[in-house]
Parts: sequence; C-alpha cells; structure tokens
Amino acid sequence: MGKVKAAVVLAAGRGTRLQPVTSDTSKCMLPIAGKPILWYILDVVRKAQIDRIYLIVGYKKERIADYFGDGSKMGLNITYVEQERRDGTASAIGLLSLEEDFLVLNGDTLIDVEDVRRILENHRGDATIGVRRVEDPQQYGVVDTDSGGRVRSIVEKPQTFISDMANAGVYVFSPAIFKAIERTGRSERGEYEITSSIQLLIEDGRDVRAVELSGLWSDIGNPWNYLDSNGVILGRMKSDIRGVVEKGATVKGTLILGEGSVVRAGTYIQGPVSIGKGCTIGPNAYIRDFTSIGNNCRVGNAVELKNSIIMDNTNISHLSYVGDSIIGSGCNFGAGTLVGNLRLDEKSVKMRIGDELYDTGRRKMGCVVGDNVKTGLNVMINSGRKIGANAMIGPGVIVYRDVPERAFLVKKQELEMRDIDGDL
Repeated sequence: MGKVKAAVVLAAGRGTRLQPVTSDTSKCMLPIAGKPILWYILDVVRKAQIDRIYLIVGYKKERIADYFGDGSKMGLNITYVEQERRDGTASAIGLLSLEEDFLVLNGDTLIDVEDVRRILENHRGDATIGVRRVEDPQQYGVVDTDSGGRVRSIVEKPQTFISDMANAGVYVFSPAIFKAIERTGRSERGEYEITSSIQLLIEDGRDVRAVELSGLWSDIGNPWNYLDSNGVILGRMKSDIRGVVEKGATVKGTLILGEGSVVRAGTYIQGPVSIGKGCTIGPNAYIRDFTSIGNNCRVGNAVELKNSIIMDNTNISHLSYVGDSIIGSGCNFGAGTLVGNLRLDEKSVKMRIGDELYDTGRRKMGCVVGDNVKTGLNVMINSGRKIGANAMIGPGVIVYRDVPERAFLVKKQELEMRDIDGDL
C-alpha cells in the first residue's frame, strides 16, 4: 500500500440525471450533512494515507476550487486539472502523465476506506479493478475473471450472464495505462472510456487483476440514489449539538446541530438528523429520520420533514409537509405546501430524467426542486415531480407534471360574486 502515493479523483461531470439541483452546481458538490459529497471521497483518500490528489474538474470548477483550495485544510495537496471536453473517463485520466502507480476514484461514489486499503494492498501488475457482487449484473459493466482473479474481459451491460462481478469504478493503475489511453477509441456512447483502455491492456497480455470490495458503495447518479447516500452518511454520524435545543423540545437518536441554530419548544426530532448553522426549527415541528437541513434555513410551526435534503437558505413555512424529497437552495415554500410521496395505487413512483420515464423502484418518492423556487399558499406537489430552478408556483396549484425552470405556474379560477342577501 505504501508505494501508491497519488490519487486521481474524477469530478468534472455535471450530473444531468440529478437536474434541477445540478443546474448551478456539479453533482460532486451536492451536500450531505453540511459537506459536499466530494469531501467524503477525499477524506477516505486521506485516511488511506494518500495526500497527493489530482482533481479532474470541469463543470462549475470554481466552486470546487473555492471550497477545497489547495487541500491543506484537509491535510492534502490538491492539483486541479481541467477537462474542457467531458468526453469520457479515459480522456480525463489521459490529461495526466504520471510515472508512478496511482489510485483512481469517482468523485460522486461513496466508498469505505477499508475497501480502498484492500485494493491498494492487493494491487500488482498494470491495473487492479475494484469489483462488487451484484444481483442484476446486466445493469453494470461486468468483470470476468479466472480462478486466480486475473481479468479476462470487461463487458458493458451484457445481455447474457457472464459474471455477477460489477466494475465498482475504483482502480489502481501503473503508468502503462497512458499508452493504452492513447490507443483508445470512442465507445458506442461516443466517449473515451477507461474500461476500453483496460480491455486493451488485457488484449496486450498485461497483468490486470480484480479485487472484490465488500463495504459501502453508493453512487449518487440519480435523485433516489442521492437520498440513499444521504441516509448512509447520516446513519454513521454521532450527535454533535452546538446550537440551542429549547426546553420542551424532544430529541431522539442522533442530532447534528450547527452553531447559531435553535430548535424551538414543542419540536420533535427523530434522528439521525443533521441541521446546519443559523437555522430556526419550529416551534412544534416534526423532523423525522434521515433528514439533512443546510445552513440558514427556517422550518416553521407544525412542519413535518422526513427523509429529505433541504439545502442552504431555504424556508419551509408552517403547516407544510416534505417527504422523500430534495429541495434546492434559496427556496421558499409557502404555508400549507404539501409534497405527495406515495401513489394511490401504491406502485413504485416514476420520475422523468431527460426524455425518459424511470421507475425509481421506491414505493415512496417525493419531488426534486431546483434552487430559488417559490410556492404560494396551499400548493400540492405530486410524487415524482420536478420543479426547475427559479420557478414560481402560485397559490392552490396542484403540480401534477414537471415544471421547467423560470416558469410561473398559476391556477385559473372561475369566481362569481353574489349578494349575501340575494337569491342563492
């Protein structure tokens, strides 16, 4: 493990499947419990005793650099490398020219340090691939190995069963990978993919190995996976109360409460829950498990939040309900805003990503709301709906389809004025 002292972290992507919450930030900078997802990946690298980081950046790269700087606050030495054309993982790694073995991680996939140590300790040859056993291998890049763990092939989303070992997106490479990258052509998706480069190494007879990983492996590629990752991180945290919990408030389970935050009387918190700095919660709010609230948020009287991510500077006004949802920064939900998270037929909720309708596989899934969205009084948002950034939803509207960014959705009413003493 000691011979690998450098890590390449891929963080150039936008995260189009997570829109609208990635309209103004990259997916690796989306928050969980007050820190961007990328922080947790870099923390794992640091714990694996690697301090030299090559961070491949692209979309909203300034935000990444502003947050992490040179890495010294985390005990790291970060070098930023810009991928101007986001045309694949091989293209990203090929921007470098290293003369040593190095680790590669995705900036949007949570893993355990024990698995990073395992792949480092077992690395030999020109490439080592972290793999995971999965029940549905046809959804992944599948790694086929011989009985000694040597890789024979990598097949993307095979139509017939080859192996139940999925590529986990964790690698250790020797400098030989750079020559393979130079020979790598575009895949069927039109990208230069590192799995194609690894296949070239295999065909050249180079030593490519697989190491099975068994710990955390949580990708945030879509909204429901993002909620899963939030739950995993919160479930591992310990209570840290730096704000004020008023007398008459009840806290059960883990609570992370930031400085300057107040939990007012009558509020019931059922952890694990994370609340950032400068927040006001309640009175009489109900904050349920796996809820993450950002900085400078306001959660009003008789509001219920459950298994949701509420980003910085967002207000959820009184008598509202938000469940199984992702709410962007700078939003204001008017009093009585209700988010549906369950279909009447109790089938799994579907959500549109791009032009396709996806089955989330979840019986309960709420909404995804972009930054700076405002809702009026008594708005209802159906399960699986998305509302684009800077949209406004007028009072009394039922949101039953996705709303694009900067839209103003209003309800038409037919009113008739009558004399109260007249003939009704």
